[in-house]
Amino acid sequence: MDNKKDDRYYLEKIKTDLKFVVDHTAGKTKEEIEADELLIDSVMFRIIQIAENNSKLSEVFKADHKEVPWLAIKGMRNKIVHDYGYVDLSIVYDTVIHGIPEMLFLLNQI
Repeated sequence: MDNKKDDRYYLEKIKTDLKFVVDHTAGKTKEEIEADELLIDSVMFRIIQIAENNSKLSEVFKADHKEVPWLAIKGMRNKIVHDYGYVDLSIVYDTVIHGIPEMLFLLNQI
């Protein structure tokens, strides 16, 4: 079994989490997402995981793929983690509907 944790490993983990969010929010309205407490918790957890794995990617890898909003990923994680119970769900919804599918598309090109 290969346990090598390199950029490819972390990239695949990020893509898995992005796909989870896309698959579980597809076709849902903002109101539907906000009304589903388990979905919101799952989405925010996945965003945190994406950021954590993002931080494990090498700086060379990130520099080679500047089209990906690496800093914005970290910023979203910080908003979720450090706002201590208050997260603007409008921002989460915008990220889910626009940012995450776009990021998954970009990462699938790598």
